[in-house]
Amino acid sequence: MTEAILCVDDDANVLAAYRRQLRGRFQLDTAVGPQEGLAAVSERGPYAVVLADMRMPGMNGVEFLCRVRELAPASVRMMLTGDTGQQTAAAAVNEGNIFRFLTKPCPADVLARALAAGLEQYRLVTAEKELLEETLRGSVKVLTEVLALVNPLAFGRASRAQRLVRRLGALRGVADAWQLEVAAMLSQVGCVAVPEAVLTRVFRGANVPPRELAMFEAHPAVGEGLVRRIPRLDGVADIIAYQDKRFDGQGPPADGRAGADLPVGARVLKVALDFDHLVSLGHTPEEALGHLRHRAGWYDPAVVDALQRVVKEEIPRVPKSLTVRDLRCGMVIDQDVLGANDILLVAKGHEITEPSLHRLQNYANSGWLRESIRVLVPVA
Repeated sequence: MTEAILCVDDDANVLAAYRRQLRGRFQLDTAVGPQEGLAAVSERGPYAVVLADMRMPGMNGVEFLCRVRELAPASVRMMLTGDTGQQTAAAAVNEGNIFRFLTKPCPADVLARALAAGLEQYRLVTAEKELLEETLRGSVKVLTEVLALVNPLAFGRASRAQRLVRRLGALRGVADAWQLEVAAMLSQVGCVAVPEAVLTRVFRGANVPPRELAMFEAHPAVGEGLVRRIPRLDGVADIIAYQDKRFDGQGPPADGRAGADLPVGARVLKVALDFDHLVSLGHTPEEALGHLRHRAGWYDPAVVDALQRVVKEEIPRVPKSLTVRDLRCGMVIDQDVLGANDILLVAKGHEITEPSLHRLQNYANSGWLRESIRVLVPVA
């Protein structure tokens, strides 16, 4: 969490005075004029606090702080001006959502206390946001791990997709990356309405009758409906709804959206899920990537380029057979693990978690599971 402060004024002497007065007390950046200030926010931000003068050429303080709000919504915005008129103060508060409105001349101790208060406000806002995100992510993780025990085929796919979108999202600089990860984790939740036999045929690449294929193709809409009931997850629901939509606009939902108008998270998830499906059918990552590139109009080219980097940077892994007692959380299963009566316990590609590890241990202790399980380990 950054706690840098940006001071913006068109007078370089004023900025020099700020640096002298506040030296050693705050992490301080300065910018001469609004344009240089916006560049600083874009290139070096976001800042915890942005302090701006009201009267600046080309763009006044209210206009500048409104632009800052668009670029960095979490930054605490403050204004320092010699204009004490009520109209100026009202515009600053109402249009720029100003946290503090200070008047010139402002004593150094008053300015320092105001900046300290701004930093504390920033800590409160960001801590609340992080708590919400971590709580939602943790709750979803618990839900998906429970569902993975009930339907390991579908939720093994979600687990693999989550690991991939995390890397793709980072390369693409996706904002609100936590929403993308949660969407990947919940991308298959609509599959709870699809018979397991149908899922097996779809995921194994078998011929699927049109009626059964329609059942499966409805799962994004079902998942969207379920997730949209959870407060603050509308963005996640949108990603889930458009996970099968092609970049050229073909596919569900049939609403005419295409290209950059599609949620960026959905564009990333589409690539991740289709790539995973091809790898699950036995293609190498390089072969799967080639198939994606040959599907003209299906994918966002920038996301496919990011996938190429992921594939190139992937650490080589080799299969290794281990006893259940030697398995550890984080290992990746390299086979479908079957229990008594060929019940699927864990799907190939599943990253072992505590619940799945306990399940495997319980089955092994009961004599319903063969002794060794194949996992992928990094090449030594």
